[in-house]
Amino acid sequence: MSTTGSTETPDTANDNKWIGKRTVRPDGADKVTGRAAYAADTTMPGMIWGKVLRSPHPHARIKSIDTSKAEAHPGVKAVMTAKDIVNFPLDKSVMLGIQDMRWMCRNVMAREKALFAGHPVAAIAATTEKIAAEACKLIEVEYEVLPFVIDVEEAMKPDAPILHDFIKFKDKPSNIAGTLEHKLGDVGEGFAKADVVIERSFRTQPVHQGYIEPHACLVSVSDGKATIWSSSQGQFMVRAMCAYLTGLPQNDIRAIPAEIGGGFGGKTIIYLEPLALILAKKSGRPVKMTMTRGEVFHASGPTSGSYSTVKLGATKDGKLVAAQGTFCLQAGALPGSPIRGAAGCAFAPYDIPNVHSFGYDVVSNRSKVAAYRAPGAPIGAYGVECVMDELAEALKMDPLDFRLKNAARQGTKAAHGPVFPRIGFVETIEEARKHAHYTTPLPKSKKGMLYGRGVASGFWFNAGGESSAQVNINEDGTVVVITGHPDIGGSRASTANITAEILGIDYKKVSVLIGDTSVIGFSNLTGGSRVTYASAMVVTQSTERVITQLRERAAKIWKIDPDAVVWENGEARPAGDNAGKFEPLSLGQIAAQASATGGPIGAGQQLNTTGAEGGFATHVCDVEVDPDLGIVRVLRYTAFQDVGRAIHPSYVEGQIQGGAAQGIGWALSEEYIFNKDGKLDNPSFLDYRMPVSSDLPMLDSVILEIPNPKHPQGVRGVGEVPLVPPLGAISNAVYNALGRRFYSLPMSPPKIMATMDMAAD
Repeated sequence: MSTTGSTETPDTANDNKWIGKRTVRPDGADKVTGRAAYAADTTMPGMIWGKVLRSPHPHARIKSIDTSKAEAHPGVKAVMTAKDIVNFPLDKSVMLGIQDMRWMCRNVMAREKALFAGHPVAAIAATTEKIAAEACKLIEVEYEVLPFVIDVEEAMKPDAPILHDFIKFKDKPSNIAGTLEHKLGDVGEGFAKADVVIERSFRTQPVHQGYIEPHACLVSVSDGKATIWSSSQGQFMVRAMCAYLTGLPQNDIRAIPAEIGGGFGGKTIIYLEPLALILAKKSGRPVKMTMTRGEVFHASGPTSGSYSTVKLGATKDGKLVAAQGTFCLQAGALPGSPIRGAAGCAFAPYDIPNVHSFGYDVVSNRSKVAAYRAPGAPIGAYGVECVMDELAEALKMDPLDFRLKNAARQGTKAAHGPVFPRIGFVETIEEARKHAHYTTPLPKSKKGMLYGRGVASGFWFNAGGESSAQVNINEDGTVVVITGHPDIGGSRASTANITAEILGIDYKKVSVLIGDTSVIGFSNLTGGSRVTYASAMVVTQSTERVITQLRERAAKIWKIDPDAVVWENGEARPAGDNAGKFEPLSLGQIAAQASATGGPIGAGQQLNTTGAEGGFATHVCDVEVDPDLGIVRVLRYTAFQDVGRAIHPSYVEGQIQGGAAQGIGWALSEEYIFNKDGKLDNPSFLDYRMPVSSDLPMLDSVILEIPNPKHPQGVRGVGEVPLVPPLGAISNAVYNALGRRFYSLPMSPPKIMATMDMAAD
């Protein structure tokens, strides 16, 4: 997969030795050789196994649970139900980060009702996994089966089955659990000025993050202290949520992050950890739990399905004057769909004076949604980018020229609040417009195949947040850096590059570790495109404090003032001839004398980082459509993205390529399919059609570096933005090939064939 180089770099870029270089990834050898230890690899003496009993019904009142037969089964060591989980009453919100514990305590274990097929109802720990599974079948649950609703549009209807009586909308019980609104200007006046107005409706289906490693954990409790090994995107989140749900104080819980086999946002909440913790307390034995692939699909969060309407108006000279969007997103069984991303990001790439964006958070009898790269933003961008293309066609404008004419830039006021500082969105369009991918003609139709090209743009907020780091100098002059973020996107490699650059040493002398909750200060989740941005700040400040100590140690050795010592290229040097004639002292030489000059050398920093700026991208996609079979093949794909600064270009490329690949699956093949009984029909990778390598072209990325001035290395978040444009870009390409638009995803062969058959009739 090839890459085109950067177009703009910081003034110091050419002087960098490690920042911007493709250094060897520190986790690479362990992963390719199988040495990397994931949560499911963890074992302990005396360990027993936990399994979950799940509801067979999408909606049912739980009248009684009898666990006596299971408890008496040979080999069973502990049984639990919702009565063992702390109950957070429904009349008062209890927030932990962005999660409301009212919903979390009912998500990990059904309480009053089972709300989706696969909802946990009870859990058992036994001496073997097989015995635990057998014992689950002995639990007797009396259900009152209730009407259910799966589809978001159906759930919003006044006569829909109500999941939660306490949720009110316009003073009546409703499945609409919340709303979000953004306004800018006056859309009525804006549309009155428009010469061309286009309004369309769009639908998307829930899609899963598709991480290869299922959820897994091992929990041990000794002397009232719990240790949790798990696959998650935040060990501090695991500790806090388990404390809330079990009643243990946080200082009695140690959460250790294992190597993570993919997350993409889907491991930012917990499922098994509190259950294993309670079972371990009850049994007095370490408890291991792993999900099967079927359980992952049935009971862990996909992203939302959606129903949206988008309306755009422009003058005849191609200037956008008004935009209106309504985004209805499925939350699953409990509130919390990503309407912020849909409503906030949809129109953000464009300078539109009048905007009204409205989001609906809608519950239905599906598993609770979880984050998925730029949560909600791909859904919002899908509708907007399709209508943008329709407007460009109506105005007889090139689609990239139309986007460029209306592009947000420095000083643009966004409907979701901020006035943009220096951003690189214009550059992504300009680079796409002149790139060989866009200027090369499409192949001519041959052997019945049709060819099309589409473009789309996208935005994600990016984030900062709480981060901690510790930098320690070893006696031999090597360096250990500890941060608090699980590495799912290359943060260890980036941290090593930054630390080595600042210290002026070889990056191979820097070891980067992920600390558990007892080792490093609080660090927020790995998610939201925040980790390289935030960790670089605390690592930079920690390293700078270490350099101050190194200068002080050199000053002690030379018996001069620390202000007379400078640090250059990994060495302490006299600031000038007046400071004295001394040979430079290397990091290793100073470290070797640490005990004689004051003791260990190291420093840490903790910050609630701010200054993260949004990220923008523009994508170009070529497709081949087989009208006889309804198959769409992506032939060529190029993503242009402003990354601020590529600390490790290979990882940046990987993030961009990965987002494009996931977007191709979302647009063409992936979807949750429910049967008439409200049960998921395709809970396996065999039936849930994620793209594999043979489905993908070479994914090209063009890295643009327009530095973020609020960051010491100029970093912007990278990981979320690549998933925002693909749905629109591929949809526009299919239209360009077939001359027919698809307003529902995925554009799978049956949908293509049905549309072609209608056209033939």
